[in-house]
Amino acid sequence: IQSQANLCFVDVDNHFIELPEDLPQFPNKLEFVQEISEILMAFGIPPEGNLHCSESASKMKSLRACDLVSDKRNGNIAGSPLNSYELLKENETIARLQALVKRTGVSLEKLEVREETSSKKDLKIQCDEEEFKIYQLNIQIREVFANRFTQMFADYEVFVIQPSQDKESWFTNREQMQNFDKASFLSDQPEPYLPFLSRFLETQMFASFIDNKIMCHDEDDKDPVLRVFDSRVDKIRLLNVRTPTLRTSMYQKCTTIDEAEKSIELRLAKIDHTAVHPHLLDMKIGQGKYELGFFPKLQSDVLSTGPASNKWTKRNAPAQWRRKDRQKQHTEHLRLDNDQREKYIQEARNLGSTIRQPKLSNLSPSVIAQTNWKFVEGLLKECRNKTKRMLVEKMGREAVELGHGEVNITGVEENTLIASLCDLLERIWSHGLQVKQGKSALWSHLLHYLENRQRKTTSGSFSTSGILLDSERRKSDTSPAMSPLRISLIQDMRHIQNISEIKTDVGKARAWVRLSMEKKLLSRHLKQLLSDHELTKKLYKRYAFLRCDDEKEQFLYHLLSFNAVDYFCFTNVFTTILIPYHILIVPSKKLGGSMFTANPWICISGELGETGVLQIPRNILEMTFECQNLGKLTTVQIGHDNSGLYAKWLVEYVMVRNEITGHTYKFPCGRWLGKGMDDGSLERILVGELLTSHTEVDERQCRTPPLQQSPSMIRRFVTISPNNKPKLNTGQIQEAIGEAVNGIVKHFHKPEKE
Repeated sequence: IQSQANLCFVDVDNHFIELPEDLPQFPNKLEFVQEISEILMAFGIPPEGNLHCSESASKMKSLRACDLVSDKRNGNIAGSPLNSYELLKENETIARLQALVKRTGVSLEKLEVREETSSKKDLKIQCDEEEFKIYQLNIQIREVFANRFTQMFADYEVFVIQPSQDKESWFTNREQMQNFDKASFLSDQPEPYLPFLSRFLETQMFASFIDNKIMCHDEDDKDPVLRVFDSRVDKIRLLNVRTPTLRTSMYQKCTTIDEAEKSIELRLAKIDHTAVHPHLLDMKIGQGKYELGFFPKLQSDVLSTGPASNKWTKRNAPAQWRRKDRQKQHTEHLRLDNDQREKYIQEARNLGSTIRQPKLSNLSPSVIAQTNWKFVEGLLKECRNKTKRMLVEKMGREAVELGHGEVNITGVEENTLIASLCDLLERIWSHGLQVKQGKSALWSHLLHYLENRQRKTTSGSFSTSGILLDSERRKSDTSPAMSPLRISLIQDMRHIQNISEIKTDVGKARAWVRLSMEKKLLSRHLKQLLSDHELTKKLYKRYAFLRCDDEKEQFLYHLLSFNAVDYFCFTNVFTTILIPYHILIVPSKKLGGSMFTANPWICISGELGETGVLQIPRNILEMTFECQNLGKLTTVQIGHDNSGLYAKWLVEYVMVRNEITGHTYKFPCGRWLGKGMDDGSLERILVGELLTSHTEVDERQCRTPPLQQSPSMIRRFVTISPNNKPKLNTGQIQEAIGEAVNGIVKHFHKPEKE
């Protein structure tokens, strides 16, 4: 029974399916089932699968082809004016307009809305009507399923990893190769989709689909099924059903049923068959005879010939990898005379120039500014709206955590909003490119910047690649502290390049954006990237968005607003990567510091996992280790084995830092670990808090003491020192008292939900 726990049983006769318990739920399952049920009900078929009823048969026969397409409940556009009027009556905006019209004395109830009769007659179908209904049902169910997968995989192509070696070696080693950037693809998907998609990407069906995508050289060489799916993806992009500016996990119903039904109607309305003239069969006398009830003998000479276009034979052909057959073009070219040849060459040159270089490049600067202004202004407006929407959504969730009301469920998760921001950055960096290199313009720009910096570093003209955090320390501050991290664009790039799970340039660019947002350095990094004006001029034309100084400054200013909120969009997405953590144990300056003889250990826990027991070398208070991503850190267990002459340890606090994201957690202790001291415990469980990053305030390099309170309660403070007591006015005192009382109430009062 245990071996059959992951099997799926399908009882076709009784219409029953038994699924495994751990089967992931299909994305938007309820809405998807509802859409299929509406189609079945429209054809008179109960969703339970009971076909044995006379009513359903009569409904199915009396149903017209356009009834379901015109049904507004299915999300389709076509419909009668009467249905449209009834639907609009429930609209809030229409209700306000009706109230306004009634004040003028016009009664809308007297208006008669009549359905217009179509002038065209129904097509005469040359097949049985019941068979035609089956065709319609089949098409509509197929379109609904195809619509769901097309929307989920609308941007799959940019995550396909194209092989660098030749075709033969790739085909030989394809079992051991990664052909799809799964980590980057999943990082862009809405959170409810992840359980299903993460397993679906591991199926043989999807692996074969990606193999076919890689093997096709051009449109003529594509697998028929792949060609159909790619055409659907292209169509859904043209129809703006899923554009780079709109990513959502909300359910979108199928809108292509009408078009698919028209094609089958036209096909069945005119069934043409060109019959072959009577002729002698190419076989021996008596060879075609067979006895009734017995399978005839097959002709071996016919069976031995395979199909002419076999994709398996193409794989063994000595054609070069990802190139068209140029021999045919060469022979056609030789047949032309000199005049025709010159004509075709000139047309090819003109076509190439129009494709690679926009017409704006040959115009005056004033015309360029007038023509390009609307597009640049549109990008800037989209950036402003997107940052505002992301901040409102993020702050709304933080307000709920503080108890300031309920959040509105909009159906758009933080993950999809960040993915849409990455799409916007790619479009900005793709605008006005001199030459497109790779699928990610942003990552290509970053690689050029890295190459320039490495060249300057080797030549000695570039001194440092980063800025020290907390580099200025007070002379009186002798407490132990971690070595500061560098703010380095190049170092963050190398972190992304070292992640083996990310395979494509698009995935690396998006991971870099997520890491920069989590570190609150996105605006600073992009400003540093664009500060290399020579590189920007080399890569972009003069009308490009990145060469418009005013718009570029506003764009960076909008991105700077992300520093007001805390994102964990890198930590929470790339959950399987290895991350280095740095530990600092600060013992008390009193007894028990240097004389400690026991062997200490530590265990760090986070939202995604724990390290297990890590043995710490004796007399070592600072160390770095690497383990799988722990997520946000929550607790630290620290203890020792009570060995040696002096096994008593007074620990003030423990600090743990994520070396990639820079998040530093402080775990206060202030208790003894040892027999006969305090309560005699040999281990402690410490609860930590995330320290505030010092890069958030005016981007200044300074070291300030961490706030000794909950991270979610960060407010404005009035610092009062004994030597310098500022005079506070009445308003400041009232505000400080109000905030203190509010903090006390929230600390001791728990909501009823808890």
